[in-house]
Amino acid sequence: MMVLLHVKNGITSQFLYETTVTAQIFNILKDVVAIYNGRLKIERICAEIENLAEHGTFLPHNMQGLTDEQIEELRLVDEWSERCVPSGGHVENKDPIGRRNGKAPNDKMKEMLKKATSEAKAAISKKIIDSGMTLKQAIIGNQISILRGAVTIVYPMGLPIHDPIRMEFENREDLEGTQASLEVLDEGVTEMWLAGKQLAYDKTLEFYVGKNEKSRLIVKLQRRGKGAPQREPVFSEQDRKDMMMHAFRKQEELKKLNEDNDDNYLDSDWADNFALKKSFHGVKNVSWHP
Repeated sequence: MMVLLHVKNGITSQFLYETTVTAQIFNILKDVVAIYNGRLKIERICAEIENLAEHGTFLPHNMQGLTDEQIEELRLVDEWSERCVPSGGHVENKDPIGRRNGKAPNDKMKEMLKKATSEAKAAISKKIIDSGMTLKQAIIGNQISILRGAVTIVYPMGLPIHDPIRMEFENREDLEGTQASLEVLDEGVTEMWLAGKQLAYDKTLEFYVGKNEKSRLIVKLQRRGKGAPQREPVFSEQDRKDMMMHAFRKQEELKKLNEDNDDNYLDSDWADNFALKKSFHGVKNVSWHP
């Protein structure tokens, strides 16, 4: 039996993680942060591979954002474009933001790249929480390997050394100054919280939850120094909606009762003084109208 941790960052669900009550908090946190950052890495790679499929390889930094006229005037040359040719040749599709060289793979190769990204995103999707599937570092590594394999098939000569996809595969990505850098967690300054309590690195999970290996717990990741994360709401969003709907229906029923005449009850069977007599004579519920 295993303890199931529902990992959140703030109030946002991230993934499910399996562990045991005897595991040390330090080791759990280290693994959880690696998985969290691994998911972000796959998302970045997939986004860039989708751009690669549409617009080809990354231009050298000194050519990005320039018009064809400016490139010609400055006599700049993309030496990598002649070496990094997609299998089956390329299709011209200019990059509107000028980051890639506009030499996209053909439709068959493009479909291969997009299929790989689609499957990778599905494997790490937050939706798998609903099905009870957990994430492990092995899953993250396997999906990155599959993405690398797809790119290698389409670009057997490799990608330019400055292409962000290759940089991600080689773990030398430069995220400084980007939004992505703000999303990545630093293991050294990340804390884990459970039920409003910070979990001490040197304790085991058993210290906080006892020996029950069948537990399902919500833990939250928080940057050190930011205090306790927001507590979980007493009611889920669906519960809240159901309660509001129930209250609305009751309000409408009361409103309708107040609008009825006070003597409407006289039309009810229980208010008919001759109901018993009619029942004996067999004339109950008989209409005299044509």
